[in-house]
Amino acid sequence: MSLAFLSALLLGFYDVAKKQALKGNAVPVVLLLNTLFSTLLFSPVLLSSELGLGWFDGSIFSFTPQGVEAHLKIALKSAIVLSSWVFGYIGIKHLPLTIVGPINATRPVLTLVGAMLVFGERLNGYQWVGVILAILSLYLLSRSSKKEGVNFAHNRWILCVAAAAIIGVGCGLYDRYIMKTMNAVFVQSWYTLYQFLLMTIICAVLWLPKRNEQKFHWSWAIPMISILLTTADMAYLHALRDSAAMIAVVAMIRRSSVVVSFTCGAMLFGERNLKAKALDLLLILVGMVLLCIGSI
Repeated sequence: MSLAFLSALLLGFYDVAKKQALKGNAVPVVLLLNTLFSTLLFSPVLLSSELGLGWFDGSIFSFTPQGVEAHLKIALKSAIVLSSWVFGYIGIKHLPLTIVGPINATRPVLTLVGAMLVFGERLNGYQWVGVILAILSLYLLSRSSKKEGVNFAHNRWILCVAAAAIIGVGCGLYDRYIMKTMNAVFVQSWYTLYQFLLMTIICAVLWLPKRNEQKFHWSWAIPMISILLTTADMAYLHALRDSAAMIAVVAMIRRSSVVVSFTCGAMLFGERNLKAKALDLLLILVGMVLLCIGSI
């Protein structure tokens, strides 16, 4: 749980960095640079273990090289995560953080359904009440957002965030599956590299021909995306390594990152309609507390 909360804190600042980096920038380029910096961060670890250099022997950053099957599993994870990111980045570029944050915070509700179907996980009374509050908060958010001209049923950016959430849930369940047998650092090292290779192809196809229309300018928020996400993912993957960890609970705690992103959306980006959204946020937080109580 402590690793899940650490991941949540870092994810909140990660959302803020994304919002800042995407101001006036093309989504494919920001994503490409994000995957590039993440790959550079892990390149010493990757080279040390794969080439037997021993730079990190005896530390948590050391791993044993794996075979083709393991790499295929990680390549699939890279493709799933990147698909979620593409939709998520497009959505967060065009929507207020105080809307995107609460929507993403309800992802664990979908994760719960998947965990029950795939892993046979079951929640107790406290946790079910938490889930119901999360669903209620999403409904209230859809009503309050209409004041800002955001109609959940017909807004394409909302649909992008929803698609990112659904794909992200699939990735969470897949993570739970592969992390039972894989080293977290091995997974992160290779999946960041595979993401960079995939994003290079996507950028060449989608952005390069339209580079004069879709401008790019440098922002220091771009490398911060990679640093914050890499650290958050490391905490998350190590949390899933615990055999007693429930993916539904870990995912719900991880999404408490909404507190950070919501606060920064109000203070840094001057977003509106905060009173109604604060009620939605409160319901989500109460739901998370109940989930935590139920998991003890």
